[in-house]
Formats: sequence, structure tokens, C-alpha cells
Amino acid sequence: MAWQWVLAIHVLSVATSITLFTVRGVWMMTDSARLQRRWVKVVPHAVDTVLLASAVALAVMSSQYPLQQAWLTAKVLGLIAYIALGMIALRYGRTRKIRVSAWLLALLVFAYIVSVAVTRNPLSILA
Repeated sequence: MAWQWVLAIHVLSVATSITLFTVRGVWMMTDSARLQRRWVKVVPHAVDTVLLASAVALAVMSSQYPLQQAWLTAKVLGLIAYIALGMIALRYGRTRKIRVSAWLLALLVFAYIVSVAVTRNPLSILA
């Protein structure tokens, strides 16, 4: 029962996180002042904290860990790439072209992470 709740929280957090990232990317491309609102700077981090905590809980509950399971290792490496690209897209990219490119690549990496999670195959999106 607890597993199902944690999984539901994890999936909801994933959906919320990518929705917020997508909206923030659109706002970045349109130079929207909405990006400067306080909630836009706080809520995504809170959601991502819940997402990470639920991921760790699921790993512990299932006794599956990165470096032990290839698919989970791939997800963690994908997550690191997604975070780096997201930082470039929304904060550190020097030009709009760089930010938009990083945003699009981050969305592709996100799709990879989801495909690995669903198939438990680190090569799932490539096969």
C-alpha cells in the first residue's frame, strides 16, 4: 500500500515538474516578466525536492539502487544531464539560442528518463 502511494506521489511530481519546466521555458523564450515572480522561483524547487525524495524512497523500498541496476544508473545520469541543461536553459545560457537549445535538449533527456523508467531498459529510447 505504501509503495503505491509513494509511486503516485512520484509520478505526480514528475508531471508537475515537467509542466513547470515547460512553462518556464516558454516564458523564457517570450521574455515574460512572470519568470521573476517569487512562486516561480520557489515552487519548482519544492516539487523537485518531493520528486527526489519519492525516488529515493522507491529505490529503498524496492532495494534497487544506481550502480546495481543499469536502468536506474541511466536514469540518474539522465537526471544529471537534465539538471545541467535546465540550468543553462533557465539561468546560465548567454544567448537566447543557447537557452532554447538547452531547453529543447532537456526535454529530450526528460523523454529518455521516462522511457527508461517505463521499460527499465537504459537503451529503450534508442532501440
